[in-house]
Amino acid sequence: MDERTRTTDQELAPQFRRTSPKPEPEVKSRKSSRTRIGVGLIVVALLALGIYQITRSVLTPQAPSGRAAGQGLVQSVGASAVSLHDVPVIVNALGTVTPLATVTVQTQISGYLTEVAFTEGQVVQKGDFLAQIDPRPYEVLKNQYEGQLAHDQGLLAQAQNNLKRFQTLLKENSIAAQQAEDQAYLVQQYEGTVKQDQGLVAAQALNLTYTHIVSPISGRVGLRLVDPGNYVQPSNTTGIAVVTQLQPITVVFSIPEDDLPDVMPQLNGGGTLQVTVFDRSNRKQLAVGKVVAVDNQIDTTTGTVKVRAQFDNADNALFANQFVNVQLLVKTLQNAVTVPTAAIQRGAPGAAGGALGSYVYVLNADSTVAVRQITTGPTYMTPDNVSLTAVESGLQSGDRVVTDGADRLRDGLKVNVTTVDGKQVAPAGGAPNNGGQGRNGGQRGGGQRRGTQ
Repeated sequence: MDERTRTTDQELAPQFRRTSPKPEPEVKSRKSSRTRIGVGLIVVALLALGIYQITRSVLTPQAPSGRAAGQGLVQSVGASAVSLHDVPVIVNALGTVTPLATVTVQTQISGYLTEVAFTEGQVVQKGDFLAQIDPRPYEVLKNQYEGQLAHDQGLLAQAQNNLKRFQTLLKENSIAAQQAEDQAYLVQQYEGTVKQDQGLVAAQALNLTYTHIVSPISGRVGLRLVDPGNYVQPSNTTGIAVVTQLQPITVVFSIPEDDLPDVMPQLNGGGTLQVTVFDRSNRKQLAVGKVVAVDNQIDTTTGTVKVRAQFDNADNALFANQFVNVQLLVKTLQNAVTVPTAAIQRGAPGAAGGALGSYVYVLNADSTVAVRQITTGPTYMTPDNVSLTAVESGLQSGDRVVTDGADRLRDGLKVNVTTVDGKQVAPAGGAPNNGGQGRNGGQRGGGQRRGTQ
């Protein structure tokens, strides 16, 4: 073989020797891939931020600045007219129904209870029969005392006849004077014995009346406390029954001592103070009565004084020990200036010099509002369940005040009245109120919303 064509294994080895690939190109590829992903995320974030800013600028109009901000936005409010009403001055209190009389029927003698004549819950009149105690022991004892009385009356009669004879014989000097005097003393002794016997007989007759138990008052009988067949005696504390007077009935309640100057002059002058009571929930009226008495001292721990009011209770609406809500009518303010309670704001309005107190927003003729400080009086509910407050100063009849939306107002702000006394009113010129905006400023057609001022 030609030497020129021969190759050795040493020469061919480098061509067939396997070598591991170099790592540098792969690392560069991974780094470039990560770079592209990061750039893409940044681009997406920037696009999202741009879309958000464009949408926000389109949907949210720019608020006017400076003086135009207060003049361009018209606030929708509800209003009500100041009116004149008779305002009752009422003192509210908590009371307890207290009967004029509550009697526990007790036996006054000892004996077996043979009969109970009443029904539980029955309404009885004074003198009605309630229960019967066995009268036989007292009848026997009465007969015994009557026999003793008859015996002693006979001795008295005999002594009196002897005294007459002795006095006649004494006049004839037939007997000694001492004998006649002794007979006179004997007559006095028998007279005393007869009186004692008469008292014993009367006592047993009285005990016989006690065996027939009657109601001491008119009222309602409670649950039976003892059954027939039991031995009753005066030392028993439970009694036989409890009778409670219901007609008339009273309510005892407490009022603050500060109200006494308004209450006492009327009572001392013979006036009548009306009292109305309601049930526990203060919803249902139970009865109407009048004040009959005021306690003679003030409770120093509470600063209140107790008052008693009396009610006819013909329908038995009031029950003994019932908890009630009391309204005491002290006086009535005639033709007082009143506003809805919802119109009254409390605090320190900026236009009022920062003074704390009560104020209202008054509607001016140019459809703007003005802060008006007021002095409030009593508050009461009308038959239509509308809360009105009397105003002592600051308003007059004919003024109009804001009742709805006052929390978004300030002095001098222009407003658009949408409701008067709770009723919708037509917008001026037939145009939608506030440029077609709702209460929150959002346009109905475009779907935009405007923040509350």
